[in-house]
Amino acid sequence: MDASSLIDALSRYSGLFLDATLMTLGLALSALGAGLILALVFALGELSRFRPLAWLTALVVTILRGLPELLIIFFVYFGFTHAFFLLTDQFIELSPFTAGTIALSLIYSAYASQILRGAMLSVASGQKEAAKALGLTPPRTFFRIVLPQAWRHALPGLGNQWLVLLKDTALVALIGINDILRQAQLISVKTYEPFTWYCMAALIYLAITLLSQNLINRMKQHSSRYVREVKI
Repeated sequence: MDASSLIDALSRYSGLFLDATLMTLGLALSALGAGLILALVFALGELSRFRPLAWLTALVVTILRGLPELLIIFFVYFGFTHAFFLLTDQFIELSPFTAGTIALSLIYSAYASQILRGAMLSVASGQKEAAKALGLTPPRTFFRIVLPQAWRHALPGLGNQWLVLLKDTALVALIGINDILRQAQLISVKTYEPFTWYCMAALIYLAITLLSQNLINRMKQHSSRYVREVKI
């Protein structure tokens, strides 16, 4: 494809790529929000002193981490319909976007929960004892003392998992979501120029990744603005 043909094709298909990029970002951000909530639940479950709950949570996390991401997506997309039919004798189908959001949030939460759990364990127990001595209730101690410090320690790892989640959105093209990769595939079929359009998809993913890394670095600097290094 020569330069003039490339410019013409870019102007013709730029709107489709913009829509696909917005779809990818919407899917990734929806999965991120739900995944962070699930990750916090899983982390607290594994740290629970009620051993059956801790074992059950650890089992669920192990299963989610042990299965391929694509298999989880298929389980959610096809398995929900089958399970709902067996329970209610009625047919209902999840939309590809909903199924993709649920599956990716489960995948993200399984890995992010381990990051959050480690970050919570890194908070000195003396701070919890001091909060108890001051009369703070356990919920207030968690949200005012433990969670802010754990968030600062967990942020680099959670940021890395966000980048992994962003790339995992390409897998949902297999259940019909018109994301960046699927759009590149569809245009490649029309134009018989797969290399050109897959390169375009790669550039879009790279641009989002670079912007995400910049935002993550800013968040890390903001969360550590009151932290001073001890010089010996």
